[in-house]
Amino acid sequence: MPLQNRVTPEGEIIATEARGTMMGNRGGCLHGPDKTLGRRRWVTRQWICCELEFRGRRREVMAPGHYTELFFLDEATALAVGHRPCFECRRSDALRFASLWAQAEGLAERARAPHMDGILHQQRIWPDGTKRTVEVRLGELPDGSIVRFEGNPHLWLGGALRPWTPAGYLAGVRVGGDIIANLLTPPAIVEVLRLGYRPRIHPSAGLAG
Repeated sequence: MPLQNRVTPEGEIIATEARGTMMGNRGGCLHGPDKTLGRRRWVTRQWICCELEFRGRRREVMAPGHYTELFFLDEATALAVGHRPCFECRRSDALRFASLWAQAEGLAERARAPHMDGILHQQRIWPDGTKRTVEVRLGELPDGSIVRFEGNPHLWLGGALRPWTPAGYLAGVRVGGDIIANLLTPPAIVEVLRLGYRPRIHPSAGLAG
């Protein structure tokens, strides 16, 4: 029986046999001794996206009293939920992300984690804990953004929408840039993507539409 630790672009945490390519956490323990989730979905505003492996470390997933490991199809999915690159296991990516964030805001120096986390927490969820979205035109989005289109999450890449599934992306469909969709990726992260940050995208997305 798979554990309930896989995150969708809508922010839901589900159980699935499909494997993720990246890991992350939300600042603490969300599970009980039986490795099932409680009602809480985060401990702190520090939501990060990590490598599956780092310096040979080995962990028991959902060990009692330890932070809850969450898994993502890819980095585009993690960003859509509002997770940012980890400054420990993904330091070079995190530094680039923070530098581009500062550029987007016009800051004099690299954006700090607490500053980014505070803004992201406002943009990723409503006060009642549901996923926050805004309406956008697809043609205004950079590659790597994820939207809700016709009720389901899709990756925007190369002028095409690719339906998201726990196992990977389905074949892309080209649509007009004037199409309106609900943006799942927080706007602050979209600006980082626009300035050139390239998230890791699951190979099922391919390169052509």
